[in-house]
Amino acid sequence: MRSQAYVEGFSKWDKNKKIAWLSEHYLRDEQDINLLKKYWHPDKKIQALHDGFIENPVGNYYLPFSIAPNFLINGELYAVPMVIEESSVVAAASKAAKFWYRAGGFHAEVISTVKTGHIHLFFYGDKNKLTRFFEEKKEIYLQRLKPFTENMERRGGGILSVELKDYTDRKAGYYVIEFKFNTADSMGANFINTILEEWAEYMEEDYPGYGDANELEIIMRILSNYNPECLVKVEVRAPVEQLPVAGNKMQYARRFVDAVDIARINKFRAVTHNKGIMNGIDAVVLATGNDFRAVEAGAHAYAARNGRYESLSYARTENGNFIFGMEIPLNLGVVGGLTRTHPMARLGLKILGDPSAEELMKIVASVGLAQNFSAVNSLITEGIQKGHMKMHLNNILLQFDASETEKQQLFEYFKDKKVHVKAVKDQLNVLRNKKTTENDK
Repeated sequence: MRSQAYVEGFSKWDKNKKIAWLSEHYLRDEQDINLLKKYWHPDKKIQALHDGFIENPVGNYYLPFSIAPNFLINGELYAVPMVIEESSVVAAASKAAKFWYRAGGFHAEVISTVKTGHIHLFFYGDKNKLTRFFEEKKEIYLQRLKPFTENMERRGGGILSVELKDYTDRKAGYYVIEFKFNTADSMGANFINTILEEWAEYMEEDYPGYGDANELEIIMRILSNYNPECLVKVEVRAPVEQLPVAGNKMQYARRFVDAVDIARINKFRAVTHNKGIMNGIDAVVLATGNDFRAVEAGAHAYAARNGRYESLSYARTENGNFIFGMEIPLNLGVVGGLTRTHPMARLGLKILGDPSAEELMKIVASVGLAQNFSAVNSLITEGIQKGHMKMHLNNILLQFDASETEKQQLFEYFKDKKVHVKAVKDQLNVLRNKKTTENDK
């Protein structure tokens, strides 16, 4: 039975003491502890760097760093780094990149780069008093914030606007001070939160000069990961008759449009449809040291912007052309955070030619659309399992400790067969029984 061990001061222990505690209470098998240590980096400096990213580290969890080549985006050819554990993702992205390379590539544009942050507060007095206080102090506070905004302004960013919003129709006394920012080439989380916290402190210091201090209660000051104005658009298009697909091209285009429309109408399909988009997006976001959880949250909120959850992508035929595209909010940075402290994130950006934040938005959106194209293409033609499970064959074989010889034989055997766990296991047993029989002769 698993031990239940409460602990105090765990974060203050060194790594060896943490592992000893794990060994005593949760991992009593010495092989488990050896496995944990096996994944430590042999270079102590690199391991120390990784340990510094997070609290309470005891080991490393590796994911493959892969490349999807042949992405033609706005006339520029990219090899895109991707970090993900799902084996079919990089293959699907690469396949779509090659498909659209022959048809003119991806066309992407950044629509806007505005990001938001909020001070959430309750005010229990006369609204006119709060409005007067806000308007009289607004320019003063903007000037007081200059020491915090000067560097960002030199890079082309800064505070774009500050507005008091009334939400008392939804909750008594609830107001929001909404800030809009341009954070240039950084994701901007630290900058935005610093501004919000400073402004909130100014308000708490100054309001007693306007009224009873108890009238004003600031609850939170925090950036928002929903940034519908930090938006990028990406499209692919080609004459239907020139689509590099086999068979009836008009029927193919119609089925593709219908499949995307289904994801617009049916939320059960929409969630899986958009998950496929995020497979590609998250992989590049991770490879470049950006925050994939923030990107995910913002994208899914944007998918529900019309009051129901629906497809992030769209498809249509128009004047004989097939058009497939997407608009998606992407808050990305190429300076600050892991983008500069994680060597592999720096390498990922270097492979992309050290892009600006806007260029990275275009690349990431293109990979997301490519991933979506591959998924929908499979669904309306051969089905998802044929290609998807073939890519998982190696993973299944790893589960059963297949030798290199067994892998080669089974790759050949399943070349024209459906792949599923039982079939692989059965055929692997056939090979092993045959080998045992031959050895007994």
